[in-house]
Amino acid sequence: MGLSQSCEIKLKNKFQRGNRNLITDIPGVRVGQVTLQNAEKAIHTGVTVILPHGGNLFKEKVPAGVSIINGFGKSAGLIQVQELETIETPIVMTNTFGVGTALNALTKYMLEENEDIGVHTGTVNCLVTECNDGMLNDIRGMHLKEDHVREAIQNADDTFEEGGVGAGTGMVCMGLKGGIGSASRVVPLDGNDYTIGAIVLSNFGVAGNLRIGGMQLSAPEQKAEKEERGSIIIVIGTNIPANGHQLARIAKRAAASLGRVGSYLGNGSGDIAIAFSNAHPIPHYSETKIISLQQLHDGALDLMFEATTEVVEEAIISSLYHGETTTGIRGKTVLSLKEVMR
Repeated sequence: MGLSQSCEIKLKNKFQRGNRNLITDIPGVRVGQVTLQNAEKAIHTGVTVILPHGGNLFKEKVPAGVSIINGFGKSAGLIQVQELETIETPIVMTNTFGVGTALNALTKYMLEENEDIGVHTGTVNCLVTECNDGMLNDIRGMHLKEDHVREAIQNADDTFEEGGVGAGTGMVCMGLKGGIGSASRVVPLDGNDYTIGAIVLSNFGVAGNLRIGGMQLSAPEQKAEKEERGSIIIVIGTNIPANGHQLARIAKRAAASLGRVGSYLGNGSGDIAIAFSNAHPIPHYSETKIISLQQLHDGALDLMFEATTEVVEEAIISSLYHGETTTGIRGKTVLSLKEVMR
């Protein structure tokens, strides 16, 4: 997926794409989605879940970092990730008014998987992210249910659809139909090939500002909005050994990708980037007080920064490329990128 070799959109790539060109090219990473769509009731929403590895995430946490590029958002769980630099649950993407429901569902799932939580050990930091899909979706209807979150976790796989699916069903990006996008890159280090991948929930930008490969794309006249009101959630994963501080620095580079596609990180845009590495999970319980972990040398970070900027840029464009023209609440129609490019 992502942008295929035969796609009419050509981005300059320094790094080789992964086999699927999805974040799931990272061994162990899976993505699950549930799409909720009913045109008659103006329901265009859903949930997308990222599992950083295939084991028990509470008992084997992944090192992680966060960059709050612009903090106009209502995500849950980011504070502890910033402080402890680990992720211990699946990462959920949904709409703004679905955060509470998703948080309850994810908490219950984690309690079922870990009978020790809240009894023999502490509580759990569930990570739920959001964007506002109210331009197309009946967001006040709060149509996301706990079972939808559980279903997304259970159907997680190494292949998944992009565009207006899952959490991206009702999202609008740069005045066009946005949503879920992903891409991956192969990064050679010390004679071995590693992978860095990204998945985005795109819902940001001003119509008429979109840039693809450095070229500005004209927007339809009816889309000429003046303010940036949306958001984007960016999740970056890798199997390169890295510590939390390094991953926070990697996440920060997603801002460069946003600039490449035409965003100016507007006042009302919640731009959040999360980065994790599943190379060496950190045990919740340890028989020793000192554990040994490998990490990337800081001298090699520039390679990661460049690959991150490239892979996030493609993931954003891919979310637009796979979108379909959608008519939502109050008769609002948002065109797809493909339709505009015809």
